[in-house]
Amino acid sequence: MDDIFTIIKAILLLASAVLVLLAALGILRFKDDLERVLYARIHILGVADGACILALLVLGEPLMAGAYFILVPFASHAIANGFYYGEDKQ
Repeated sequence: MDDIFTIIKAILLLASAVLVLLAALGILRFKDDLERVLYARIHILGVADGACILALLVLGEPLMAGAYFILVPFASHAIANGFYYGEDKQ
């Protein structure tokens, strides 16, 4: 019975690792000359955030995963809002 849980945990951690790698490739794929590329990058980082939450749940840290689940959208919104209303208009 323990082996089944270990295999499930390993599969979920591998899925999280694949999501993080895909998010990293997505970030590198966008060029800086595109208009509003920051919003696309924030969306891609949302995939990595989901993978991190999944990994924390698998590793037995539900409190940390819950805090991450609550706080990360606020940080992403603050970054996007700062970019939208920022003084550095091109």
